[in-house]
Amino acid sequence: MQLKWTAVALAALTLVACGKKEEAAAPAAPAPTAAAPAPAAPPADALVVKIGHVGPTSGPIAHLGKDNELGAKMAIEDLNAKGFKIGDKVAKFVLVPEDDAGDPKQGTAVAQKLVDEKVNGIVGHLNSGTTIPASKLYSDAGIPQVSPSATNPKYTRQGFKTTFRVVADDTQLGGTLGKYAVETLKGKNIAVIDDRTAYGQGVAEEFEKAAKAAGATIVGHEFTTDKSTDFNAILTKLKAAKPDVLFFGGMDAVGGPMLKQVKQLGLNVKFMGGDGLCTGELPKLAGDAIGEDMVVCAEAGGVDGDFKQPLEDFKAKFKTKNGVEVQIYAPYVYDAVNVLAEAMAKAGSSDPEKYLAEVGKVQYKGVTGPIAFDEKGDIKNGALTLFTYKGGVRTQIAVVR
Repeated sequence: MQLKWTAVALAALTLVACGKKEEAAAPAAPAPTAAAPAPAAPPADALVVKIGHVGPTSGPIAHLGKDNELGAKMAIEDLNAKGFKIGDKVAKFVLVPEDDAGDPKQGTAVAQKLVDEKVNGIVGHLNSGTTIPASKLYSDAGIPQVSPSATNPKYTRQGFKTTFRVVADDTQLGGTLGKYAVETLKGKNIAVIDDRTAYGQGVAEEFEKAAKAAGATIVGHEFTTDKSTDFNAILTKLKAAKPDVLFFGGMDAVGGPMLKQVKQLGLNVKFMGGDGLCTGELPKLAGDAIGEDMVVCAEAGGVDGDFKQPLEDFKAKFKTKNGVEVQIYAPYVYDAVNVLAEAMAKAGSSDPEKYLAEVGKVQYKGVTGPIAFDEKGDIKNGALTLFTYKGGVRTQIAVVR
């Protein structure tokens, strides 16, 4: 895909290769704030609208699932506070949260639970591996589903009318990283590891295709799992091939320990990954194994221009309200909930059968930028944000489209 780089982005890229090691600043405690007044309760005859949210709120990537769930809660609270109307009635939005633990079987079980509960819309799941099998159940029930983070292309290519996503997919994500590895990082011999999940395998395959097309040699492709903690065997095997770039398709809970073992084995590589790796939690999981500018990763989303300030305002509000920083996708969850609400308002109904057609027609100005969908349910003109880590802090390199 064609990349459009701003002058600021190009300047940032020049700096990435020559930054000096800095000590990570200790996180500041949130300043005490006055208690906000409680929002007015919806009227007794309000239209009850149930929004299901699913993410892994237990297990090794619970920090990401909880981040998403907090974004959903904020959206629900804001809709109720402003007296959002559907037709001639004020709506009372109710969040129905479920935990899929990042496990496909549990994902389909909670999906069926939400279908049985007759929720009006679904936001989730977080992982492609749970989102894809669950999407069949939502499709059969006719319930619109907006994923804020599942990037495997298969999700929106199953022929379902109910599937939408508000981030770019792995074709863009992996493809951009593969090209970047060769053209900007000057990688020639590239090794790949993936965790065999729908997400990890998908983004790794797209990365490998793009890196090959850009002229790199793939010197090895090894496999692990999303539960593994010991990578010495596969890393030792790859070290013998002398890679200059190592790409990992998987999540930060595995990527952090892997980085520690990369350092222990003396592997001198640029370490790359997709959005599952690209979190604020990664420095805690990897410790001092993250060298300055050693890691380059991408988030399947991003804002530039006039949308920078709304996103920063959301992040500040999120931290004040929840006492923690946004991990990755809470803003996209927030927008996904609002997309469903907007479609309901356009249709004048919260009945999935009546408002589904309006989801695909949405033109919504969110905190993550403009949202509109193509015929498959993918976001149009989806952005990607490239990051590195400096002094243990995730630092933006550039936004590309």
